[in-house]
Amino acid sequence: MKKNSVLAWSMVVALGGFLFGFDTAVISGAEKSIQQFWSLSVFQHGLTISIALIGTVIGSLLGSKPSDKFGRKYTLVFVAIAYLLSSLGTALADNWYFFLAFRFLGGLGVGTSSVTAPIYISKVSPAEKRGQLVGLFQFNVVLGILVSYLSNYLLSQTGEHSWRWMLGVQAVPSILFLVLIRFIPESPRWLILKRGDTEKALRTLNIINPQNAEQELAAILKSDTTNKDHHQKVPGLFSGQYNFPVMLAVLFAIFNQVSGINAIIYYAPRIFAMAGLGEHSSLLSTVGIGVVNFVFTLIAINFIDQIGRRVLMLIGSVGLIISLFLVAFTFYYNIQGGLAIPVFIMVFIAFFAFSQGAVIWVFISEIFPNQVRAKGQTLGSSTHWIMAALIAFYFPYLTEILGGAVTFFFFGSMMVLQLIFVWRIMPETKGKSLEQIGSNIIMH
Repeated sequence: MKKNSVLAWSMVVALGGFLFGFDTAVISGAEKSIQQFWSLSVFQHGLTISIALIGTVIGSLLGSKPSDKFGRKYTLVFVAIAYLLSSLGTALADNWYFFLAFRFLGGLGVGTSSVTAPIYISKVSPAEKRGQLVGLFQFNVVLGILVSYLSNYLLSQTGEHSWRWMLGVQAVPSILFLVLIRFIPESPRWLILKRGDTEKALRTLNIINPQNAEQELAAILKSDTTNKDHHQKVPGLFSGQYNFPVMLAVLFAIFNQVSGINAIIYYAPRIFAMAGLGEHSSLLSTVGIGVVNFVFTLIAINFIDQIGRRVLMLIGSVGLIISLFLVAFTFYYNIQGGLAIPVFIMVFIAFFAFSQGAVIWVFISEIFPNQVRAKGQTLGSSTHWIMAALIAFYFPYLTEILGGAVTFFFFGSMMVLQLIFVWRIMPETKGKSLEQIGSNIIMH
């Protein structure tokens, strides 16, 4: 029963990932109707699509502040409210400016969720199950994307205002998320480090790991005491003491995006059109990307605690290099109209979902000591979203100026660097407590 409690808490918090994925992808089915409804210029249309991503960057940058001050649980309450208001506000907006404001609010929810949800799950998870449970967050992101595509397809037949239904339907899972959050406990590490409430924290630790709850409590208290020397001042994230985990988080987030994943997700129809496919075939291939992403994310979270984060990344890096260079060579030799590009892109998605896609939120949530974990997660998440914005913004320009061959050769070359990073620098974190990982990485 106690083991099931931890799983239930993780599943509730992972709903934030579902809303994250749904909110991010749902606009794809509504953007053309929105452009026509308000007669938007090219600039206004671009701003309408990107405003949520701007909110996401800001939410990820500021996410650690409410998480540290008010706790993980109540920050997730804000996330649920942001998603709910965003869905209802965009569906009911009677002018473009209100629409932008509510889309921006949804972006804040996405950014804050990407910081807070993985931290919460990592802190309530037993060490031997932490990768799998934190992986539920990414699994739900992918599931949310798939469900939004399906929802958009079903609601597209409801008339000229179908786009309002597409955006408004997100209110249903948002309300469910808001209701269920009240049944989860606060993070025990936050209760100890920020409130000094060891009694309440111990009750939760006894549910998480009844055999070693007292020892885990002692380890958390020890890590807190160690950092209260020197006039009670805890070193800042960039004090020099945490240089190694900072480097790991930043490089991991950068490599995640210079693989080209968001460029492919956002611009798949454009890529397939460049390869000579017709509009119908391009859309069908795009649906295939969502399915492959979903399936291989599910496979990865079932292996992440068995073979480890580092092994997944080594396998994935090799697969990404091969698939990206195959795409580049196909463009270089101008092989158009066939299935080569879609097949190689699907292979890329499979290896990405099996490695980077499943590992990033788990790894970044593990590598920072308790005192700076929220700030470290914020650093990794904001780096990820800033790079996502840059890649998504520049990809059409790069493909137009440089062509598909050079663009994908660049992505492949970046994955060669990632392979070297994983092979020579990335530590393994599976099966270790958060205190063990934090201590080992600081001593690196």
